[in-house]
Amino acid sequence: MENDISGFHAHVYYQDDETREIATQIRTHAEANFDVVMGRWRDQPVGPHPRPMFQIAFQPEVFQQIVPWLMLNHQGLSVLIHPETGDHVPDHRDFPLWLGEKLDLDISFLEAGNTSA
Repeated sequence: MENDISGFHAHVYYQDDETREIATQIRTHAEANFDVVMGRWRDQPVGPHPRPMFQIAFQPEVFQQIVPWLMLNHQGLSVLIHPETGDHVPDHRDFPLWLGEKLDLDISFLEAGNTSA
């Protein structure tokens, strides 16, 4: 079985003012040093995501640069990295990589056909 990966999303989660500041540092560095598209800050849980977060979108050719950097620099924050195959449920449920604590996503949100998160 082969799935085509058109891109990736990294979701950087935070919980409070202190961890939001760490997330800001990660965001600032990633945006300045990698070919990425930043999503907006989500200061409340949204969609399947159980904590506040922001998203970093990137193409497959950027994976080998940004993911090792995130591995070494996530500073204790949880980071979900998932492919974009066009099927949001397995992208989030079956294919993710986690850095830091693995969080429980609300996959039922995606199973209901919601894709705006």
